[in-house]
Amino acid sequence: MRPRTGPTFLRPGRAPAFPDPRGADDDGLLAIGGDLSVARLLLAYESGVFPWYGPELPPLWWCPDPRGVIEIEDLHVSRSMRRFLRRRDFELTWNQSFHQVMHACGQERDAGTWIIPEMERAYGRLHELGHAHSLEVWSGGQLVGGLYGVQRGALFAAESMFHRMQNASKVALITAVRSLFTQGIELFDVQFTTPHLISLGARDVSRNEYLRRLAAARLRRLDLSDIRLTVVE
Repeated sequence: MRPRTGPTFLRPGRAPAFPDPRGADDDGLLAIGGDLSVARLLLAYESGVFPWYGPELPPLWWCPDPRGVIEIEDLHVSRSMRRFLRRRDFELTWNQSFHQVMHACGQERDAGTWIIPEMERAYGRLHELGHAHSLEVWSGGQLVGGLYGVQRGALFAAESMFHRMQNASKVALITAVRSLFTQGIELFDVQFTTPHLISLGARDVSRNEYLRRLAAARLRRLDLSDIRLTVVE
C-alpha cells in the first residue's frame, strides 16, 4: 500500500494528471485545485477519482476507501417495490433530459449541494460528448425522478438521483442497475454507501479492489447513447 501523503495541489490549466489514488488521506481526499475540463474529468473517472466540493471552494478530488458499489446479483427489490414497478404508473426515458435531471438533483437537497453551476456546465459538456448519461422518470408528463452518471468503458459512476414522487428515485436506480448490467456494464459505482443505498443492495469494497476492477472495466468499449430500459425481471 502506498503511504498516505495528504492532498496534492493541482494548478488550473495544466495538463490533467492525478497522483496515485491509493495515497488519498483518511477521508479519501486526494487532490485540491485544477479545473473541470473534459480531459481532466475523464482522466479522473478512469483513475477512480471524482470531484466533490461546494460553492466558493476549489475543486476537491476524492478516492475514498472503502468505495460503494452495486452488483447486479445484490440488487434488492422488495415485494412492495416489485408491485409498484409492475403497475407502471410512470414512464422512463434515457438521455432525454440530462440537464433537467442534473439540475433537479442539485435543487432537491435541504443541506446544500455540490451540484453548483460550474459542475452543471462541466457535466453537461460530458453528456454532449457522450460520456455522461441520465435516466428520467415521468408521470403525467412531468419529470418526477431520475439519476445521472459518468461512463468510462464498462464503468458507470452514478453521481446523484432525485425524486418528486414517492419511489421515483428507487425506480430510477433499480432500472439503471438492471439495464446497464444487461448492456454490459461491469462496475456500478455509487461512491459512498448510505442506509438508503444499502437497502437496495449497495455494499462497500476496498479501494484496492475497486481500482483493480476499474482497470479492467475501463478498457471495454460500450455505447450507451441509446439503450433498452429493463424495469422488471
